[in-house]
Amino acid sequence: MTMTYLILKRNVLFLLCSALFVTSLTAKDYTIQGVLKDVNGDKKAKTTVLLLDPSGNEKQRTETKSRFGKGTFKFKKVLPGEYILDVDAGQAGIASEPVTVTDGDVSDLEIVLSKKDTSSGLETVETEEGSEQPTENRTFSISSPTSDQDYILNELSFEIKKMTAEIKHLNTELNDLKSLSNMWVNPLAIYSKEIILKNGSTVFGKIIYQDEKTLKVETLIGYLIIDRNTIIRVIDNIVMEEQQEYIPEQIRDSYSPPPMPKLAEPKYVSFSPLERESGGKYSANCVLMGNISEKKDTQGNIIFSGQIKNIGGRRADFVKVDFVFRKNWSGETKTLTTFLVGTYHTFDSGITTDSTLLPGSVGTFELYVPHSFGTFIGYSYVIDWEEYQ
Repeated sequence: MTMTYLILKRNVLFLLCSALFVTSLTAKDYTIQGVLKDVNGDKKAKTTVLLLDPSGNEKQRTETKSRFGKGTFKFKKVLPGEYILDVDAGQAGIASEPVTVTDGDVSDLEIVLSKKDTSSGLETVETEEGSEQPTENRTFSISSPTSDQDYILNELSFEIKKMTAEIKHLNTELNDLKSLSNMWVNPLAIYSKEIILKNGSTVFGKIIYQDEKTLKVETLIGYLIIDRNTIIRVIDNIVMEEQQEYIPEQIRDSYSPPPMPKLAEPKYVSFSPLERESGGKYSANCVLMGNISEKKDTQGNIIFSGQIKNIGGRRADFVKVDFVFRKNWSGETKTLTTFLVGTYHTFDSGITTDSTLLPGSVGTFELYVPHSFGTFIGYSYVIDWEEYQ
């Protein structure tokens, strides 16, 4: 009896397993795919779509595509049965679409979102006593601009662009006026070449063209053509900006610059300067031979050098050269002095000097202008000496 019962139980279990195996072989899963659109008919990307059973339990979820196949979604391995496609896209709207899977794939579904109805919606808010009371369901949304608002925004944007262009134009004109004012206050800012001519005149300008015979110079009054044979030398003035004097705002209107000082000229210390006239038979006469050369060392110091000859008939003692530098166009000047290196002479008092020039002899001089001296726009010089018995 017991043996027969065991055999029957084994056969039943075999039949059940066979049925389950056959069912698993014959069962087939399908796909659900479609597209999600908003209330305007545009495809909605990156939105979550839920696949629910009739009881509301979630089976699968997916997200609509954003690039290729925008707004499309797809569920795979879906068994036959009744389902609900549920979508909550926030402010874009909601959707709930039933779908039935029987013996084939479900495709070409089109789910359209609808706006949430918040007119009668209520939500509960917990009070301080702990009871829950209904309150209005508040939703906050950003309204899209109307046509009037678009018109106003476009007009404001146009006015801003117009004002920006006007400001740029005014800045350009202001910079042009500044450059012109700088040119008239200090022409060396543009015309840095100082051309000294044989007739004693000086031309400030900018060399536009030059060849072996002529120079074309741009000046404040126009263009000049200068013959090279009439030029003694050309000086390149390098102008550095100087700090402007601060004037308090309270006295700015009534302020007037100080009067232009007179050009400081070195004075001769000899008793009889008339005897220095060229050709004086019994007086010394020291003159410059050639030009004064200028050069700059590695530290930025300027070195002036040259030669002086005594063409007079007497000995010249303590020969020196006084340089008067023009600092700016307001007339400020500064004087530097250098003594000549000539022959040695010992006076009766026992004083010996090497700044003596005998009649017909030549001596040299050098003047070091340190970098701390600052800039200058030109200079003049005077040769001075003493005459002793």
